[in-house]
Amino acid sequence: MNFLSDFWWLIIVIFIVFSGLVTVNQATIAVVTMFGKYQRILRPGLNFKIPILEQIYRRISIQNRSVELEFQAVTQDQANVYFKSMLLYAVINADEETIKKVAFKFISDKDLMQALVRTIEGNIRSYVATKKQSEILGLRKDLVESVKGEVDHVLEDWGYHLLDLQINDITFDKVIMESMSRVVASNNLKAAAENEGQALLITKTKGAEAEGNAIKIAAEAEREAARLRGQGVALFREEVAKGMSQAAEQMKQANLDTNVILFSMWTEAIKNFAEVGRGNMLFLDGSTEGMQRTMNQLMGLLKMNEPAHKDMDGNTADNRNK
Repeated sequence: MNFLSDFWWLIIVIFIVFSGLVTVNQATIAVVTMFGKYQRILRPGLNFKIPILEQIYRRISIQNRSVELEFQAVTQDQANVYFKSMLLYAVINADEETIKKVAFKFISDKDLMQALVRTIEGNIRSYVATKKQSEILGLRKDLVESVKGEVDHVLEDWGYHLLDLQINDITFDKVIMESMSRVVASNNLKAAAENEGQALLITKTKGAEAEGNAIKIAAEAEREAARLRGQGVALFREEVAKGMSQAAEQMKQANLDTNVILFSMWTEAIKNFAEVGRGNMLFLDGSTEGMQRTMNQLMGLLKMNEPAHKDMDGNTADNRNK
């Protein structure tokens, strides 16, 4: 008891000293005032303030902050547009002048947030009011850039900086959304019909080209086949004529009647009719007069194929006029 009564003043001094110790967290700046007037700032870590006289007015975080916004705007053609966005902002830096702006511009963070949100909404509404409903969805990026350009200088006067503004969702009234869906659906059907028509046209065109090419190829093949058949028949007749000429010459040298050749051809033809025939009926005159008439006709054809020769006077004559 004697110690407390004798050193009470020491206890008061120790209490006053320790009350002057202040711990400031990382990413936080403490603003100190004396008698209600700004005095200085305290950085993160252990700091000392004058006990009783100096007070911690406010602790300001310099970390990034975010807030979600939902609001409505009206386009130039009187269409309601509903926005859902995310706002990311932070204190510009940890300089003393910047911290003084942040600390004394607004009474509280609630007032700052209200002013910030209303400023963002006002700029977006002003931008949307100059555009038509059909243009809004395609101007998302332009909208963000326009708002950031208008708001940044206002926030800098408050000690803040707009880091990012994300337009997460843009919607319209239900009637407008349904009409937009119908327009998109009709455009898709129109595009599909056009594609199908083009595909059908290409298919038919290619089919016609292929059919025309096939007909052309078939005609060329038929013409070539006919030409080859004609050449074959001509060669066959030429060989038959050569064989008959040689046989007739040999029979003349042997003093034999050349009509035997024609008779042999006649009997050979009848034999082939009998062997190769498939039930078809052929009527032949087998009488002596009929055979004689047929032989005369064959001899006439043979004489017609004999080459013409010149007589002693140089005139051309054939064997038929001898």
